Amino acid sequence: MSTVTVPFEPLSRTGSIPLTAVAPIADADRKGLTKKEVAADHPTWCPGCGDFSVLALYFKLIEKRKIWHEKITTVAGIGCSSRFPYFVQAHGAHFIHGRALPFASGISLSRPDLHVFAFGGDGDAFSIGGNHFNHTARKNIKMTYVVMDNFVYGLTKKQTSPTSPIGFKSKTDLWGAVDQPINPMRQAISAGASFVARTSATNPNHVLQMMEAAMDHDGFSFIECLSECVEFYPGAFDASNPRKGGKFEGMPEGHDVTDELAAYKVAGEPFPGRFGIFYQVNRPTKNKLEADINSASQARVAGKKDWEILQATFSRMK
Repeated sequence: MSTVTVPFEPLSRTGSIPLTAVAPIADADRKGLTKKEVAADHPTWCPGCGDFSVLALYFKLIEKRKIWHEKITTVAGIGCSSRFPYFVQAHGAHFIHGRALPFASGISLSRPDLHVFAFGGDGDAFSIGGNHFNHTARKNIKMTYVVMDNFVYGLTKKQTSPTSPIGFKSKTDLWGAVDQPINPMRQAISAGASFVARTSATNPNHVLQMMEAAMDHDGFSFIECLSECVEFYPGAFDASNPRKGGKFEGMPEGHDVTDELAAYKVAGEPFPGRFGIFYQVNRPTKNKLEADINSASQARVAGKKDWEILQATFSRMK
């Protein structure tokens, strides 16, 4: 029997095995992630839930655009749709109810190289998280926020949500909802979001188009996605589903996405309304503005030692 001689390399003084540095693979040469590599736990939504469609298209987006694990993060609050981070094999967090956007903002500002995606429902986004939604939009923090709107609180078993239509009967409004529902499109536009779009989970090709456009936008991108709760509000969006006799209408011909007034007007059309990009403008993001402030501050103390900077600060305080 022949023997094979293997070169022996002694251990270092620390006892560790010597390692040889390997050049990283260029992104252009890396194979895009597959759904199997991106998917984590099996989704626990009710059979037929529209959120399955959004999750599948999120996987498809990651695969199509070759987004690597280390370049994406998925954040959500609390609710049925906010379970998203559990089902995605990537960096992310299932955060506090209504507080997904502040957490995602911190990630975006500290790691501008990442694609930050936040997911939520109509309760998480517009009720307990409503104030955070407005401020994240006006600050134009770079991220994509997808709200799966089902017009009802599903996780807590059928209560009226901020987007429930007038007359909707639930455990909290046995007589039928009487409060004026929120119009997510109008709220996003008036709050200062620089990208505002609307889609439906029953039109997968359109969902993917909107998610791609939102991801490519340099600023706060908001997408309202109608996602039916088959358990507590079945048929809520039949009027927007051609397969159920409804109409899925795109934006009016010649619609100018940079015209805020026109976008606001279209957003006020009766349900089921329009689908597509309502509004999109380019303006400085908070990421860019804060980076400029940091650069200017660092330039003013360039070449100085730490103690010199502190001494100058203490001198000003005298």
